[in-house]
Amino acid sequence: MSIVEVLLEKGLIRPEHLEQASELQKREGLRLDRALVKLGFIDEQVLLNFMSEQLAIPLIDLARIDIDTDALRSLPAKLIFRKRIVPVARHNGSLTIATSDPFDLYAFDEVRLLTGLQVEPALATESEIDKLIKRHFGVGGDTIDQMVGADGTPMQAAGEHAKDLLEEAQEASVIRLVNEFFVEAINERASDIHIEPYENDLVIRYRIDGVLHEAAVSPQIRRFQNAIISRIKIMANLNIAEKRLPQDGRIGLTVGGRQFDFRVSVIPMIFGEGVVMRVLEKSTILYTLPQLGMDGEMFKVFQEMINRPHGIILVTGPTGSGKTTTLYASLQALVGSDVKVLTVEDPVEYHLKGVNQIEVQHKIGMTFARGLRAILRHDPDVVMIGEIRDKETAEAAIQAALTGHLVLSTLHTNDACSAATRLLDMGIEPFLVTSTLNAAMAQRLVRTICKECKEEYEPDRELFPADFELAPGRKLFRGRGCPKCRGTGYRGRAGIYELMVNNEAISEKIMTRASSYAIVQSAQQTAKLKLLREDGWDKVRLGVTTPEEVMRSTKA
Repeated sequence: MSIVEVLLEKGLIRPEHLEQASELQKREGLRLDRALVKLGFIDEQVLLNFMSEQLAIPLIDLARIDIDTDALRSLPAKLIFRKRIVPVARHNGSLTIATSDPFDLYAFDEVRLLTGLQVEPALATESEIDKLIKRHFGVGGDTIDQMVGADGTPMQAAGEHAKDLLEEAQEASVIRLVNEFFVEAINERASDIHIEPYENDLVIRYRIDGVLHEAAVSPQIRRFQNAIISRIKIMANLNIAEKRLPQDGRIGLTVGGRQFDFRVSVIPMIFGEGVVMRVLEKSTILYTLPQLGMDGEMFKVFQEMINRPHGIILVTGPTGSGKTTTLYASLQALVGSDVKVLTVEDPVEYHLKGVNQIEVQHKIGMTFARGLRAILRHDPDVVMIGEIRDKETAEAAIQAALTGHLVLSTLHTNDACSAATRLLDMGIEPFLVTSTLNAAMAQRLVRTICKECKEEYEPDRELFPADFELAPGRKLFRGRGCPKCRGTGYRGRAGIYELMVNNEAISEKIMTRASSYAIVQSAQQTAKLKLLREDGWDKVRLGVTTPEEVMRSTKA
């Protein structure tokens, strides 16, 4: 009996699954078992466990074994990339080969002919094999291997008649290499891609869960720096000849049926142009207010604030702290057939149903302030401004609040109470701040503990404040580190919040232009202000994150 027939007999797949897999097999030329995995009817790990039992081939966890580097070098990189096989150990005239396809006998024959060794197959998932190949040969390693000649000279740059940069950037190999960086970033859930040129190196880094991780790339990649950056510029409709001035653009891509928007920023640096690309998935399901993770009391108060008929609510924090996500969640809670919502954003990151969104365009003079003044003539109930950056925008927001509109916006300050002092620093009169500012909320994103490798532990008591208490019987957790979380112990992020609601005592401090520290003390005494770090400790008690994350993301 074939493997698929045994799967059917054991009830691991159903007849209708087999019919759909057969159709995919005819369309794409896949084997039936591969088609079943691709359609999601059977998990690859389950299939490999089953094959291991049926074929008596050992199953290995590539993340937990030491790879023999001599064995790894025994095969040419081209064969490893082409056949998706990895030599992991060599002993007594035999070579252990990790594969996700035990039926590819041609691959084993090729290895046997090249090495003269007996081949012993071992099963591992395709994703684990890909990670191992990327770790040892780099992202796009096979493409770079093709681009470099036998003598180590880049084929495109060899000889006196080097190709034009535009032609070089549109070479199939360069296109494929850049595409591989995009796919790798998406697979790793990166929010940003950084391409950084140095004197003798080109570094590619991905920001994953707020922390930068260096991508494994071949050292040869430095030779193709200009072609890679020119390719990105072409995709973003930028001027490839302009290398002296910063440029901004955007790239739209569809990967695996999902639509992505890459916001591209190119800046000239000493050793070439640096590129940073923000990754945005258009089909991302936006968070609702309850999903943001505020505690019960804070959530109730914040809901009251956004349901007020007029005034300003500010969300503060550094870049990448989730401010826009909070604003969008707030707008989703407010939008309805009886409420008109208008936004001015730079840029519009996500499209919200029922919300009229306007994009700032500085080149033609369409600024936040100008857009805000224009939309007030469109009779809105709620206005969202992407960011208050200057006095002009702040004044326009104040006027909107004074004329009966609810204004939501962001501000770059480190805590909630500094929002008022920041408006004063911009030149807004204290009486205008006190009469319009309803509330300010500071926030940060902390990495959450990986659910796959979460474990109890006893932390160092010195990490906690003296008054930190843990309920009897409650344990603390951390991530041990596993392939799912790249060995970090963290996967995903959660918000921690600090909400300051304006009251009479706080208004008196603002009127006297008191320091943000004085406003914090007043808010703690009169408005039960919970600081960011205090909310972080609550998330630690709940087993959401770790003390180290709270310490990293907040100040004492």
